[in-house]
Amino acid sequence: MTTIDRRNEYAKSMIPFLDRERTIAKPGYSRWLVPPAALCVHLCIGQAYAFSVFNLPMTRLIGVSQSAPDDWKLTELGWIFSIAMVFLGVSAAVFGRWVEEGGPRKAMFTAAICWASGFLISALGVKLHNLWLIYLGYGVIGGCALGIGYISPVSTLMKWFPDRPGMATGMAIMGFGGGALIASPLSVWLMSKFQTATDVGVLWSFITLGCVYFLFMMFGALTVRVPAPGWKPEGYVPPATASKLITKNDVFVYQAIKTPQFWLIWTVLFVNTTAGIGVLGQASAMSQEMFPGRITPVAAAGLVGLMSLFNMGGRFSWASLSDYIGRKNTYFCYMVLGFILYIAVPYAGGSGNVVLFVICFLIIVSMYGGGFSTVPAYLRDMFGTRYVGAIHGILLTAWSAAGIAGPVLINYIREYNLAHGVPKAQAYNVTMYIMAGLLVIGFIANLCVRAVDKRHHMVSEAEPSRGLDLPGGAQAAPAQA
Repeated sequence: MTTIDRRNEYAKSMIPFLDRERTIAKPGYSRWLVPPAALCVHLCIGQAYAFSVFNLPMTRLIGVSQSAPDDWKLTELGWIFSIAMVFLGVSAAVFGRWVEEGGPRKAMFTAAICWASGFLISALGVKLHNLWLIYLGYGVIGGCALGIGYISPVSTLMKWFPDRPGMATGMAIMGFGGGALIASPLSVWLMSKFQTATDVGVLWSFITLGCVYFLFMMFGALTVRVPAPGWKPEGYVPPATASKLITKNDVFVYQAIKTPQFWLIWTVLFVNTTAGIGVLGQASAMSQEMFPGRITPVAAAGLVGLMSLFNMGGRFSWASLSDYIGRKNTYFCYMVLGFILYIAVPYAGGSGNVVLFVICFLIIVSMYGGGFSTVPAYLRDMFGTRYVGAIHGILLTAWSAAGIAGPVLINYIREYNLAHGVPKAQAYNVTMYIMAGLLVIGFIANLCVRAVDKRHHMVSEAEPSRGLDLPGGAQAAPAQA
């Protein structure tokens, strides 16, 4: 028995209810019971999209009514969200195969522990006024919870719904987009309840959210199930022939990253995410500054919640649509329509047209969410189903990169413009044009996607792919189903 085998056996004996074998569904189990379990986790970690409601209050932790000289700047606080996005991608890439082999329950349990710990450590950072503790808590540990919790139900639901893979990924991921719909007003309400003459209310809001989210995520972990080997939906017959961009073969995870298709799709996801994540991460502050006096903090929180609703709805509707028009055509829609809308945002701000501004952002955020829910099915089409979860985890490094690029573009260009006398209402215009330009790059990358060459396909169960060996001459072992 190898060292890894001994560790696995030890882990099983310590926490047996987390084992994958304990989650195999019995005959007669309804696959429609799995989406609620996934939503329990994704609605909780989707709070990340509502974190912007804490940004302005945390610039007044010392001054309370207004920022004091020792208070944190908005640019410093913007890194909390960016760090969390970085570790989302890193943890998804590193633990992708572990999530698939260990099963969704073990991954969801781990995500719950990390997510709750992230909030509690961040609360300590607020108490001590130590920003590095918040970077560690919400950024690093919370970011790992985001990555592990995010990918844990994706491949599981795709196995339950082989007849509708786009819809399945939409169901798995829409909760992440909808988390802010609950978290945004809840966070504002909690801060108002805990606020005093000497406290803005962030500390106890963090503690409360950490405890509540842990309970909900544990419910999802305990109720999730995986299909038995060989299970298929009643009446489902796999297509006899595959279309040009939908393969019937599998590509080993480490062979997939050697293909141009992987990096073209990586680029497409990166630009689509960058174009939306900076706006989404600073939606509350941006709306108040572009429309001073017309959008109050409460209204801004409402806008964040409404954007969350469209983020969630877009993940399900766009991914479901991709089952009919194809993944490539769906991404063409994102790039073309997104380009038009980003160009329209500066006009909306300059003319004071709040309605146009809101409409643009709602459609943009629906496509931002749709990009995430469509990409797992895109990977399935390109590389097969066997390693799609692990490949998806590595692809999410594009999200990590975008998590830095998007907020940095928004925050630092804004600060530069303000320092040079640009009015707050116009401080975001240049960034919107840059985002539109990024979508042109994404359009070209998507245009270049072709079917994966057959030389990358796995040739047998025992041999993952041609010429793929690990260092030292050892053959790479296939992942367990």
